[in-house]
Amino acid sequence: MNIDVAAQGLKAEREKLVRRLAELGADEDGELTGEVDYGEGFADAAAATAERSEVLGLVENLKSVLHDVDAALVKVAEGTYGTCEVCGKKIGADRLEFRPTSTRCVDCKAQTE
Repeated sequence: MNIDVAAQGLKAEREKLVRRLAELGADEDGELTGEVDYGEGFADAAAATAERSEVLGLVENLKSVLHDVDAALVKVAEGTYGTCEVCGKKIGADRLEFRPTSTRCVDCKAQTE
């Protein structure tokens, strides 16, 4: 696995996540900025509350993925990217290609499920 290519992919994913958070009216920390206009169609308080709940759920999910991407980028900087945090063996290239934020090899991940 080419670490430079992985890092570029992680950085691109980070930019995409930050952009998506901004589209939902949130900053990188998941805090709503209040910059989303739900339009006049949300005069009904129940509809506005439901929409806000959905947005909060999406923001939480994106925030979690962003955290994983940031953690992977730290590992790249430290030189530990692609090393299982449980057994210390290399994480397979196929696994990292499928899920670049993986922190455990397939065997260790299977043991925790």
